[in-house]
Amino acid sequence: MEKSSTSVPERDGRHGVARRRFLGASAAAATGLVAAAPPGYAAAGVDTPATRPRTAPQPSGGGGRSHRSEVVLLGVLGGPPPEATANGIASALVVGDRVHLIDCGRGAVSQYLRAGLRLADLASVFVTHLHADHVCDYYDFFLLGGFGPNDEGDAVRRPVHVHGPGPAGALPPATAGQSTVSPGDPTPGLAGLTTYQMAAFAYQTNLFMRYSGTTDPRELVRVHEIDVPSVGASPLGATAPDMEPFLVTDDGTVRVSAVLVPHGPVFPSFAYRFDTPDGSVVFSGDTTVSRNVERLARGADILVHEAIDLDAQAAAGAPPGLLAHLRESHTDVDALGPLAERAGVGTLVLTHLMPSAVPARRWARRAGRGFRGRVVVGTDLARIALPGGRG
Repeated sequence: MEKSSTSVPERDGRHGVARRRFLGASAAAATGLVAAAPPGYAAAGVDTPATRPRTAPQPSGGGGRSHRSEVVLLGVLGGPPPEATANGIASALVVGDRVHLIDCGRGAVSQYLRAGLRLADLASVFVTHLHADHVCDYYDFFLLGGFGPNDEGDAVRRPVHVHGPGPAGALPPATAGQSTVSPGDPTPGLAGLTTYQMAAFAYQTNLFMRYSGTTDPRELVRVHEIDVPSVGASPLGATAPDMEPFLVTDDGTVRVSAVLVPHGPVFPSFAYRFDTPDGSVVFSGDTTVSRNVERLARGADILVHEAIDLDAQAAAGAPPGLLAHLRESHTDVDALGPLAERAGVGTLVLTHLMPSAVPARRWARRAGRGFRGRVVVGTDLARIALPGGRG
């Protein structure tokens, strides 16, 4: 379900899916910087260079399928503070010769290329929620990746569909002495975020379009803010009531469904399920233990789930108030095995790991309790093949 705040949406009568023609958010109307992009896709015409890493999924050309469909963990770090040992949270789902990004944390663009993925193959981006550690590298895919060919002749060449949260609509009350950033628009959604970033880089973009012929980034982005179903959810109440999964988009090859998940005061915050010809993958986003995630993941081949070690956080000196917040916002590793077992998933993949210093064996041992499937402790650039995509 997707909504448009200032333009008339195109609605699919079978699924009730409203599609934003372009950015059309209140921020776009206020700045006047965003115009509707032409419909349809521009053709991608970038050949694979001979220097491309051998581990990369090799496109078959002409829109055909590659020999491998897989999940690539671009970064597995949890929390906004940067660490030298890991990159920010971001994942890629490769299906045939198309790449679908899930979140774009710190280093996502560099990790995408290190993984041997082509910018020209980027088909869509799915944002779980608008915390900075999940979106700080998002616009770089268009500002930098769409600038023009790199040394390997690769660039974002065609419009990329970006799906994610709309505006929250309200903030929790401020305590004494607290101020509000951008009081005129304090809770922008994905469309507003995109528009503001385009405006922030307008000077360099306009110069390069005039003197170097670079692509207008507005032609490379199609933002779809997901319309929250009527389940009684609200930013100041129940942010993720019990609900059934709902359709986000279906391109005939990959069907994407979502649910709301509880992540402290954040609203809306989503988990996504991708059903593909080679298998099904669920990405939890940031969430405490949730029946909604369990429903979404039922029978999935792979569940990519965030994990926190609350015992390690306590041992490191986290105060009780912080521990309570973390418990309400994230999933303790001890709860993951039972959750994955109830959902009947085949492989449980741990990501967004907090704290990062916890040894992999400890993560695996605790996550595996009560789960008969396979446990994979995520590391940067790890690859997990879909059952039907092993080539």
